[in-house]
Amino acid sequence: MKSDSKRWHFALLYLLPLFLLFPAASRAQKQKVLVMEIKSEIDPRTNRYTELALNHATEIKADHVLLVLDTFGGALNDADEMRKRILEYPKPVYVFINKNAASAGALISLACDSIYMAPGANIGAATVVGANGEAAPGKYQSYMRSIMRSTAEAQGRNPRLAEAMVDANVDSTLSAGQVLTLTTSEAIKQGFCDGEAINIQQVLKQVNLQDAEVVTYEMSSTNKIISFFLNPFISGILLLLIIGGLYFELQSPGIGFPLAAAIVAGILYLTPYYLNGLAENWEILLFVAGLILIAVEVLVIPGFGVTGISGIILVFISLVLIMVNNQNFDFTFVPGTALMQSLISVVLGMVGAVLLVALTWNRFAASRTMQRVILHNSFQSDEGYRSSADASHLVGKTGTAHTRMTPSGRVLIDDTIYDAQAREGFIEKGETIQVIDHSTFALRVKKV
Repeated sequence: MKSDSKRWHFALLYLLPLFLLFPAASRAQKQKVLVMEIKSEIDPRTNRYTELALNHATEIKADHVLLVLDTFGGALNDADEMRKRILEYPKPVYVFINKNAASAGALISLACDSIYMAPGANIGAATVVGANGEAAPGKYQSYMRSIMRSTAEAQGRNPRLAEAMVDANVDSTLSAGQVLTLTTSEAIKQGFCDGEAINIQQVLKQVNLQDAEVVTYEMSSTNKIISFFLNPFISGILLLLIIGGLYFELQSPGIGFPLAAAIVAGILYLTPYYLNGLAENWEILLFVAGLILIAVEVLVIPGFGVTGISGIILVFISLVLIMVNNQNFDFTFVPGTALMQSLISVVLGMVGAVLLVALTWNRFAASRTMQRVILHNSFQSDEGYRSSADASHLVGKTGTAHTRMTPSGRVLIDDTIYDAQAREGFIEKGETIQVIDHSTFALRVKKV
């Protein structure tokens, strides 16, 4: 009995460390998977999203990355950057096509190490189309065929089938004279798809990661704020403030609240588009140049002419270009709807700003905030108050327009030049005018 007892003691001593180390070993072997989802058009926003997600996967030391994809395509340049990023990522990247991986989505899927598709899903139809919805010129198709082939070869897939997704003439047995699009079962049969899955859990089970720790990537608060300002409705409001502020600043001398509101709105409008790659440096410089021209017209040059109009045109063009993903005025890959939406947004912003301020100005001026800064006392001349340059004696007098008045400018009366403002319309230089009223800053005149 004693010998048996000793053997049991020795066995416990040997087995105890194994029992203690087993939980630690199991914890050490547990894999970590980062899941990122793209369920929208491929554009600079999704491009930046994948960059942030893969950076986060590296930070948390994820062993695998799973991309959940459902897209009809988008911008080729952004898809190409996403493709390179996935190919170069050191850890395995899987894709779960939850229904659609068309055009740019097919290219991104081919870059992944394994492809899994939901029942009824599709992959293919990667012909490059231009802004009018028609096939782009041959050089773009050639480039797309090349990167589809090279991407398929890099991941051990049939390069001719990948090329057939761009060019209908490459393979006619599956596509019947059309660009190739594969269903789930066809993709599995052709070796393009590694398996069928209903959800993420089934995908993880097929790659032996059913017990892995799953981390779903969520954008930080800062990036959520950026996405908030990229919302078309919010961008429209910011456009209202930009264009409306500039318009009303032109109606009054000096720098005031409208210009300050326009500058703040401009910063909030430009920053998100810049961070997401839509706003190029030259487009921002174009916008700033337009603002400078407007400021010069308002503060330096009397009246309002070529300089101010040029500034407004530059601001208008830059606001339109910032919202679309053009490449130095090359709109080949810009959908026609995107360009039209940008034009409509800016035009509506311009018209809406004028209507909004015109309809709400009286109420805004009567608010408590404005009442604190508005001077309510009036100082009448019959009470003994006089300005340093009383112009009441000029009312009724006639003279000539010394500059073009649009509507502000200068007039010449009795060999003296005065600042003036046309009561209505524009007055050309040299036309006869009559003073009908005056203020502290300028005369009010009409054309005789």
